[in-house]
Amino acid sequence: MKQLASLLSSLPRFTLTGPPNPTLTALTADSRRVRPGSLFVAYRGVQVDGHRFLPDALARGAVAVVVEGETPIAVPETVTLLRVPDGREALAHLAAAWYDHPSRRMTLAGITGTDGKTTTTNLCYHILRRAGRKVGMVSTVNAVIGDEVLETGLHTTTPNALDVQRYLAQMADAGTEICLLEVTSHGLAHHRVTGCDFDYALVTNITHEHLDLHGSREAYRRAKARLFQMARRAAILNADDESFPFLQSHIDPALPRLTYGIEQPAGLRATGITSQPDATRFRVALGGRSRAVQTPLAGAFNVSNVLAALALTVEMLGVDAEVALDALRDFPGVPGRMERVDAGQPFTAIVDFAHTPNALRRALETVRALTGGRVIAIFGCAGRRDVEKRAMMGRVAAELADITILTAEDPRTEDLEAIIAATARAMR
Repeated sequence: MKQLASLLSSLPRFTLTGPPNPTLTALTADSRRVRPGSLFVAYRGVQVDGHRFLPDALARGAVAVVVEGETPIAVPETVTLLRVPDGREALAHLAAAWYDHPSRRMTLAGITGTDGKTTTTNLCYHILRRAGRKVGMVSTVNAVIGDEVLETGLHTTTPNALDVQRYLAQMADAGTEICLLEVTSHGLAHHRVTGCDFDYALVTNITHEHLDLHGSREAYRRAKARLFQMARRAAILNADDESFPFLQSHIDPALPRLTYGIEQPAGLRATGITSQPDATRFRVALGGRSRAVQTPLAGAFNVSNVLAALALTVEMLGVDAEVALDALRDFPGVPGRMERVDAGQPFTAIVDFAHTPNALRRALETVRALTGGRVIAIFGCAGRRDVEKRAMMGRVAAELADITILTAEDPRTEDLEAIIAATARAMR
């Protein structure tokens, strides 16, 4: 249980009416989870206005409620009413305080980017585990706390603010020293990681994606830049990415930064890249001398991911370079990320997430370089998401695949045939 007064110092702005310091038994934004003594937070969502559920929350025993702005709401005199400018932001700050700011008890690294962030997060985790560090992570695929693997849900790279703080608290309580948190633009725009005290921020790349939420590439890049404005110790940037100048100009000049890349001058730069079906090899300067790197991951884009992982683990977190390079040689990969499927068939089958034009291009270019035969692409585009990328992905497939099969990728409430038709038109 918590006293409301112990949480209020975390809120940047609020007004309070009613009892000033009730005892709280729970914090939630889901009225179905309210129990007697709960603090219920309402906010306007993308599709549903949470203020609609205030009567249900009160009926279930909420003793305090948070609402946005001047939302008309009548509550009993015995219920505390908090008004805030942004309910999502308030929930994030309250969640951090509810769990006693767990990120302050660990080293927290945020990893963002349009593509490659899940692979990079898992690479860092694998290296840190090999180095004997007590590390946890929250990625697209799952959350790993000690020896426990937790599913984080479908289509939610960054969980909601309450879940983020709960995972961090579980990690801190388990003695975790370093947490790797995969951070999406949705997570940043919707304040899912507000209240987290980041030590390091790392970006893989920023390409076309999520314009359905952000409206423009500029707004999308600004959302990504928020992570670097939250970092306290250092930023890790991809010198090859077109977002590099933008991020450089939006980061506190006093924040130390480390760059990595293949084409452009960088603190960590890969040279002599060679690719075979079994491994990718290159050289990079680590610890003051040139070292050979070998990874089972295919493609130049994965060279960038490996460089990013080395930048964080070796250069920032102090892992011995040889330990890191040894870990890279037997990295098991990530489910659904350039994952080979071998059922005894007389051809190569690869599954890759590739849900953006850039990711699809990189996947098909990599596959094309690995095979002497035809390339058959099978993909779909999600419903109720950025519609511009459908034509873009169609053009990529038409350029790089010999045969393309269009199928479903969670159409949600959209008509599947219409999604496929929009993608196919760009392929003619």
